[in-house]
Amino acid sequence: MKVIYSVSQARHDPSFYLSSGEQSKNPEVPQRADALLAAAISAGCEQVESKNSGLTLISEVHSPEYLLFLKNIYKRWQNLDNASEEVIPNIHPNRHDGNYPASAVGQAGYHMADTACPISAETFGAVVSSAHSAGTAAQLVLDGEPAAYALCRPPGHHAFRDMAGGFCFLNNSAVAAQHLRSFYNRVAIIDVDLHHGNGTQDIFYERDDVFTVSIHADPINFYPFFWGYANERGRDQGFGYNLNVPLPRQSDDDAFIAGLDHLLETVEMFSPDAIVVALGLDASIDDPFGGLNVTTKGFKRIGERLAQLGKPTVLVQEGGYLSESLGKNLDSFLQGFEKNHRLPI
Repeated sequence: MKVIYSVSQARHDPSFYLSSGEQSKNPEVPQRADALLAAAISAGCEQVESKNSGLTLISEVHSPEYLLFLKNIYKRWQNLDNASEEVIPNIHPNRHDGNYPASAVGQAGYHMADTACPISAETFGAVVSSAHSAGTAAQLVLDGEPAAYALCRPPGHHAFRDMAGGFCFLNNSAVAAQHLRSFYNRVAIIDVDLHHGNGTQDIFYERDDVFTVSIHADPINFYPFFWGYANERGRDQGFGYNLNVPLPRQSDDDAFIAGLDHLLETVEMFSPDAIVVALGLDASIDDPFGGLNVTTKGFKRIGERLAQLGKPTVLVQEGGYLSESLGKNLDSFLQGFEKNHRLPI
C-alpha cells in the first residue's frame, strides 16, 4: 500500500489552544505525522508525494467564501491593534439569524467553531497540502490501487463546509469521498475516530450518494457535544443516509467491535462501490484524550473488519495523538487491514 504525505503539511505548528478555559499545549503537532509515517513505512507502505491539484477538489466540498477567509485571515489579523500571534476567535455567533460581518474578528468567529484551530502564516498552505494527500490517495484508488493511505495532518473530519473546528480546517475525508464520486456512484465514509465526524456529517447530510457513518464516544459529555447522536439520520434526500453509533466512555475492544459490526452491517445494505475510512487512532486506551479504551490488538481487529467489506478503500488519517502506542496502533491496524483486504475478481 502507498502512504501519501508531504513535508509541507508540517508547517502548521500551533502553539496552544484553550481547554476548559485554560491555555494548553496544542496536541495537534507535526510530530504526530513523524510517528505515523515511520509506522506506515515500517509496516511496508511505500511513501509517495501528494500531487498538487490546487483548489479544484477542495472547492467541491468547501465554499469559496470560507476558502478566501482561510487564505487571507492571518495577514488581516496581523493588521489589528494588539493582535495575537495566531488567529484565535473571541466571539462565536450561533449563526441562526446573523449576517456575515466584514471585520476579521467577526469572520474568525463565524468560520471557527472553537479555539482549537489557531491559524498562523503557514496554516493555509499546510492544510491545502493535507487535503492534497487525501485527493492523491483517492486518485490512486481510481487508477486501480485496491487501497491507499492518506497521512493527512492536520486532520479534517470536524471541518464543516464553511467552518473549522477541533484541529480541523479542510475536510480531507470529504475531499476523498467527493473525488471517488467522480467514478463510483455510491461511496460510504466510515469514521472510527474517538470523536464524532461532525463536519463530514454536515457536508453530506442532505445527500443519498454518500453514506456517512461514525462510531465514537458519546457526545453527551464529550467533544463535539452538539453532534453525533443516534437520532441524527440525515435530512431531505439524505434522510436515512447518516448513522451514528455513540459508545459509553471507556468502552473497550469488545464494545467497540460490537458497535462497529452493527455499523458495518448497515453499510453493507447501502452496497457502496468504494469506501473512505476516517482513521482516527485516538480511541486508544493510551491516547491523551482518554475517551475510549481500544488496545493495540483492538486496532488490528478494526482493520480486519473494515477490510472484509472488500471495496476499493481510501484510508484518511484523522485523530490520534502522541503516546508510546501511536505508531504501534497504526501498524496493528494496517496489518489487520492489508492481510484481509481483497477486492472481488
